[in-house]
Amino acid sequence: MSDLENLPGVGPTTAKKLEEAGFDDLMSIAVASPSELAAIADIGEGTAAKIIQAARQKADVGGFETGDVILERMKERKKLTTGSKSFDELLGGGFESQAITELFGEFGSGKTQIAHQLCVNVQLPVEEGGLDGHAVFIDTENTFRPERIIQMASAYDMDTDEVLKKIHVATAYNSNHQMMLVEKAMEIAKQVPVRLIVVDSLTGHFRAEYVGRGTLADRQQKLNTHMHELLKFGRLNNAVICVTNQVSAKPDAFFGDPTRPIGGHIVGHTAMFRIYLRKSKGGKRIARLIDSPHLPEGEAVFMVNEEGIRD
Repeated sequence: MSDLENLPGVGPTTAKKLEEAGFDDLMSIAVASPSELAAIADIGEGTAAKIIQAARQKADVGGFETGDVILERMKERKKLTTGSKSFDELLGGGFESQAITELFGEFGSGKTQIAHQLCVNVQLPVEEGGLDGHAVFIDTENTFRPERIIQMASAYDMDTDEVLKKIHVATAYNSNHQMMLVEKAMEIAKQVPVRLIVVDSLTGHFRAEYVGRGTLADRQQKLNTHMHELLKFGRLNNAVICVTNQVSAKPDAFFGDPTRPIGGHIVGHTAMFRIYLRKSKGGKRIARLIDSPHLPEGEAVFMVNEEGIRD
């Protein structure tokens, strides 16, 4: 008998429907909406509301915590090096775990290069700026290149076969599949310490499938769910979440540049760090920290060369 069947109004059939839809623990039900649960499990909204209420009590969700408790939890957060000191300094020490960092910029600005570098760096020991863990790479645009990983790992004198074995890659064929792969990553994380998830790119499928103003609300709602599932993964596994994003070529006063990230406020509010990347002369790239809750805006210059991301 599963935990779900202990909830009032949940029998074996309802439990099975909920589990198949990804609601396989009390916390996921506790934070669901009655309409969402009613539609999935074929029950009335009143019953769904009672199930959610019971799950909240059992999961002990929705209470307040004092600031000192939150501070202790935040001390668990780790930093993952980019390979460049100036880029790390811009981010207050590197990519932060339990948070989503969004990289956006035009084609060739270095988004995928950074994503590959993180997949290598996450395997380094903690004292060398790594997290001593595995990486999950959700590939939506066929960008993952094992030969690039080999170049980057060789620069650190790492065993390239071992490095490749610790990167779990899946190609997402549409937005539903992309979302499902986060659940699959949860399963992998039960077997091995996954300390990084890369989604390259976050919005490509959503943008292609939801065309026109009429579909915007649906697209944003789905994107919101996806972002929160990624964030949940990061918090449960103390992992870094790195998503790359495309830009739309529309003038924007805020960014002062005719490029802004796709996904609007949904992505903006859920990503803790937003980094705008652009090309410069002679293989240099410029990273500009656009948004962070506690770091000042600023820029860092770094190189992308054969060894990877360097100063």
